[in-house]
Amino acid sequence: MKKIITIKNAPEPVGPYSQAILFGNTLYSSGQIAIDPKTNNLILDTLEKETHQVMLNIGAILDAANMKWENIIKCSIFLSDMNNFELVNSIYASYFSSSYPARETVEVACLPKNVNVEISFIAIKE
Repeated sequence: MKKIITIKNAPEPVGPYSQAILFGNTLYSSGQIAIDPKTNNLILDTLEKETHQVMLNIGAILDAANMKWENIIKCSIFLSDMNNFELVNSIYASYFSSSYPARETVEVACLPKNVNVEISFIAIKE
């Protein structure tokens, strides 16, 4: 059964999509950007703050589905500039303990609201 995950402590969608969908024991997230859910403002002061906000938004979605970082099996990272890879990668890695998900990281021409990083994920509850 498909369950739409909508939570207040993650940013509201900026288009016609759900924050995440739980189907059976699998959680599919939409791409997360650095919108602060408390203010609905983008966090673009620094790439470091922006990336941490994206990861906090992912954490909020995981919490809403009663999952943890360890449940993530796949991530997709989209960067506006591959020169930002090293910093984004180090921040991303800090949110996982050891068994990292499968992942790809790609540079794209433009991201929603002209952000620098967007991350989506798939998680499974065992």
